[in-house]
Amino acid sequence: MKKLKSKEFWMLNLGIFIVAVGVYFFKFPNKFSIGGVSGISVILGDLIKNYSPGTFVFILNMLLMLLGFAVFGKGFGIKTAYASFMLSAEIWVLERIFPMNHPFTDEPMLELVFAVMLPAIGSAILFNIDASTGGTDVIAMILKKYTAINIGRALLLSDFLITVAAGSVFGIKIGLFSFLGLALKALVVDSVIESINLCKYFTIITSKPEEISNFIVKNLHRGATSMDANGVFTHENKTVIICAVHRAQAVQLRHYVRSVDAKAFILITNTSEIIGKGFRGVA
Repeated sequence: MKKLKSKEFWMLNLGIFIVAVGVYFFKFPNKFSIGGVSGISVILGDLIKNYSPGTFVFILNMLLMLLGFAVFGKGFGIKTAYASFMLSAEIWVLERIFPMNHPFTDEPMLELVFAVMLPAIGSAILFNIDASTGGTDVIAMILKKYTAINIGRALLLSDFLITVAAGSVFGIKIGLFSFLGLALKALVVDSVIESINLCKYFTIITSKPEEISNFIVKNLHRGATSMDANGVFTHENKTVIICAVHRAQAVQLRHYVRSVDAKAFILITNTSEIIGKGFRGVA
């Protein structure tokens, strides 16, 4: 349990750092406003010259975090509160260590790719351990508790309005880039989450069930389910073994099955949601 918590802690901090790097080095200098607190902060940082976008990220996240604790009390996720605070602090520190007066390159499309990709990867890592960077997610949690509003649509609408505001403040070029980034963000986050959780689901129809089952249990340290079956065409008695393994183990299992039963019929399916012992918990 301690090892699991330690790994989760490091994954939490890795996700926060990746988001901070993407926001500070690529969103802020290019004024990309792809929704959320960082998008609002970019706009406010341009309108109110005495404060940097990083300062507004810190102020807004702290206010939203306090609001979350006020509404939910102890029920407010401690991981989300920690991530929100650390993200704000890391951006604030980066502003002082690496001042960014202009973008890294003169290629806005390249900058947009990193502005979308890095926060999306970081957010996916956080979502995978049931955390987030807070921000407008806190408002979504409150709306979910007290209203019947569709949260996904509410967040999409708020991000859309922030992006429209960016176009009004920074001009049509940045506005269009921000719209493109907004469209890409959801796709990248979903893809990264699926990639992180990707496992292989095996359905093996074989006449050598004992050897294969022993290999799964003793060598791969996984469980499996077996069922008696009868071939419709051959009328031979077979056994169907169902098993889920991680990607690295899938190659081993496939090779072993082919080595002990060349006539085995194997169906291998990608899956990113496996809930149960050895994979993800129900809670």
